[in-house]
Amino acid sequence: MAFDFDRAVSAPFRMQPGLQRLPAGTTQLTPNRLEAPHLAAKLDVLGSRPHSALLQRPGFDPTPALHAVASHAAAEHPAAWSVDASHGWCAHWLGWRVGASGEVGPCGVASPPDIGDCLRAIAADWRQPALLALAFQEDFAIVDGSDATLPWLAVALPSHWAPQTKVGRHFAEVHAPVADNRLLLTAGEHLMRLVTQADRWQRFVWQITPHRELHHHPAHSPARHWPSDANAEAVAAQAWFRTERQTFIPVPAVRQAVFTIQVGNLPLAEAVTDPAHAALLHAALVSMSPAVLAYRDLAAVREPLLAWLAARMAVPGAV
Repeated sequence: MAFDFDRAVSAPFRMQPGLQRLPAGTTQLTPNRLEAPHLAAKLDVLGSRPHSALLQRPGFDPTPALHAVASHAAAEHPAAWSVDASHGWCAHWLGWRVGASGEVGPCGVASPPDIGDCLRAIAADWRQPALLALAFQEDFAIVDGSDATLPWLAVALPSHWAPQTKVGRHFAEVHAPVADNRLLLTAGEHLMRLVTQADRWQRFVWQITPHRELHHHPAHSPARHWPSDANAEAVAAQAWFRTERQTFIPVPAVRQAVFTIQVGNLPLAEAVTDPAHAALLHAALVSMSPAVLAYRDLAAVREPLLAWLAARMAVPGAV
């Protein structure tokens, strides 16, 4: 997980775009191996409820953006992914391919049947995007710079939001539920224009949560609650540090970009082993407004989390 702790966690904490220009040569995608937890989580979602993850606004044509991201993936990771006019899109590390008409077949040494079964059960016109989603850790969405909307989504691992409520919506509508969202909304139209031009961008977001699952759809994930006694060690033992690296693959010819979301989730005690990182999180948590604390479900555990982080700040190398 390419989460940049020092650049992503800051105080005072603000809900803001926080875009960073990507240096030349920086990769944006992370291929899945067969044993990857991201693959298992995505197979669970796409195999049981693909309609909750694969969504498109009626009438929208995703073809230019999908070909752009597929070609980008092949250029970044040729051993894991290839695009061929005759054989279609091949996820070599997963052992499966999907042709232009949706035909599913093996490619590579091993072809686990559960992946092929999952792909065949999905509508033919969604099979290539589904293969792309399974082949990489990242989720994908298409950003339309002409009207600042998200007309297409392949999001199996959302962070407590429902993709079906976001597809086709304007940037302002998508982020309306976010607490203290003034900076986000003010920058929205400019951000949509910026990421659909030639440059590549990334941003990072993070959360402390009791939810351990990579897939966190509010309607389909198990309920997780903070412990009622709320002492520092009990809260920390149940806390997970959920991160997202978000990047934009521009498709300027059609004023679009492919938005990539790479989710990570580690137990808080494993994620915060550096006293400097504990200090950054402590300062960010101290500076959160009541509205942000409530939105992030941290109000009831703010004090025990601060106490736990303070102990890690004071003891070098504590884990």
